[in-house]
Amino acid sequence: MSSASPPMNAIVDDFVAPVCDALVVILYQDDDILLINKPSGLLSLSGKNPLNWDSVHYRLVHGQAGQSPAFPQAKLPHRLDFGTSGIMVVGLNAASAQHLNQQFQARRIQKRYLALLQGWVPDDQGQITAPIAKDKNHFPRVKICHSTGKAAISEFRVLERLEQPRCSRVQFNPLTGRTHQLRIHSLEMGHPILGCDLYKSEQSEQMAERLLLHASDLYFEHPGTGEAFHGDCACPF
Repeated sequence: MSSASPPMNAIVDDFVAPVCDALVVILYQDDDILLINKPSGLLSLSGKNPLNWDSVHYRLVHGQAGQSPAFPQAKLPHRLDFGTSGIMVVGLNAASAQHLNQQFQARRIQKRYLALLQGWVPDDQGQITAPIAKDKNHFPRVKICHSTGKAAISEFRVLERLEQPRCSRVQFNPLTGRTHQLRIHSLEMGHPILGCDLYKSEQSEQMAERLLLHASDLYFEHPGTGEAFHGDCACPF
């Protein structure tokens, strides 16, 4: 008997992640939280496909080669895209994870990213406000849609304009947290992120071996002490 086929409208994800040899690096640790540096090319959470078991969460819960201890109660209140590197905050108990989740949902956590964008962005700073909707016909992409999209706001500031290759180093401050927000907003303003495989020009994907998007800073309230807390992670590019 053949296996049942998925429903006609079902979204099928046949992506299989390549092996990621880079380690998850612990930047900070106390009784309530971890701050970690996620490498590019590693899933935040294990995928539905059994081949995609390796992830930040799996490594934290079970431990990873060459690094200990394991954190069996670890929970991820937010995620980074597969290709994005950088800082993530991890809850080490149910109370701290819930507290962090509430902060993310209320948009009280400030996130900053660094990226290299194709070409020279003409404005030194600005705001992108294009609304984002799921693109059911091109999973896992999203799309800009002014009729059905959810509000999405990204602030940007150009840090420098480089000649070889001709690109712009940009700091992003996303005020909302939509899927692929910075990647599609960069394309929307005509300057896709180098190395992005989903939102690209004819040249931008080939201009880098990885997605050149890095989560550099998190500002939040420490769930244990209630004090303002800042974590940062050096950019590798």
